[in-house]
Amino acid sequence: MIRIPFNRPFATGDELDYIRAAIATPKFSGDGKFTADCHRLLEQSLGIQKALLTTSCTHALEMAALLLNIEPEDEVIVPAFAFPSAANAFVLRGAKPAFADIRADTLNIDESQIEQRITPRTKAIFLVHYAGVGCEMDTIMTIARRHAIAVVEDNAHGLYGRYRGRYLGTLGQLATLSFHETKNFTCGEGGALLINDAQFNERAEILREKGTDRSRFFRGEVDKYTWVDIGSSYLPADLLAAFLCAQLEHRDQIQSMRRKIWETYARELASWAKANAVRLPSIPTECEQSYHMFYLIMPSFKSRQALISHLAGLGILAVFHYLPLHLSPMGLRFGGREGDCPVTEDLADRLLRLPFFTGMSGSELTQVTDAVRAFHC
Repeated sequence: MIRIPFNRPFATGDELDYIRAAIATPKFSGDGKFTADCHRLLEQSLGIQKALLTTSCTHALEMAALLLNIEPEDEVIVPAFAFPSAANAFVLRGAKPAFADIRADTLNIDESQIEQRITPRTKAIFLVHYAGVGCEMDTIMTIARRHAIAVVEDNAHGLYGRYRGRYLGTLGQLATLSFHETKNFTCGEGGALLINDAQFNERAEILREKGTDRSRFFRGEVDKYTWVDIGSSYLPADLLAAFLCAQLEHRDQIQSMRRKIWETYARELASWAKANAVRLPSIPTECEQSYHMFYLIMPSFKSRQALISHLAGLGILAVFHYLPLHLSPMGLRFGGREGDCPVTEDLADRLLRLPFFTGMSGSELTQVTDAVRAFHC
């Protein structure tokens, strides 16, 4: 029986009040009061000019692909260590993913491999701020500007993390967020598109509203709305936004709680890790992480699996993470081969994520750290 899950959703205490308030309004479908409040909170706290809630991070990525006019035979550079949505959003438009390996220290895309993967068909660089630790954005943005290609940040892990003092998700032309139940801030399922280039503002609203200019109609800018572009239904219900609004309003409290958990793991496991040749997360000096997860890089696949089994036997759920995209059945269809991304292939076999959730008690933390320290590679 699992006593300590990998994740347990956290509520601040205001969520139900806000949902009741949303139900009491004449409108609790998409783009109601709480959606507007979430947009404002994100825009003001991040210092960006436009945020749009979506039903998932995946849908935000699909919107990014539409905004960039990704077409058949285009290419998008994608890290091999990422969730399938990273490639799917562009593959749905007919593009081919060009898989890049990751850095061994941060598990982010290896910026030294990007330029060699650029071809005349390259339309965008897609990156993931893994575990809420920023990619090497100065180098990546310099490369993107030199080749006049867009940068899309998948910031599902990194809301309120920073790179050289700037918030993750504010550096590329477009960025996406996730509010899935495993993320720092949640509404069960949800996401957001962050727009850092104003040229995309109007079209993003149209794509999100089934390809219509409905948003302009509700602002009184047109006397009727109609079908003007491609698009889909990407709006979350205002009931979900009400839940999320309570989370975003308590962002400092949530981040403080998560920081204490992360720092406890790092402190309590340091000696054990050194004695067992286990690597703990690496945070470059130029990065301020978001405290999204705590992972271990075990010495081998065998030791990773053994520790998962050891913890499960004590009622503690620890899990691995992404499988290499280029070696998946779909990745192989796009030309992926074993050995193409050796760092990804190695670390994906050795990474283990420990239970990590807002509200995790001191007793639960102690049980996990004690259980880990009792294991020897």
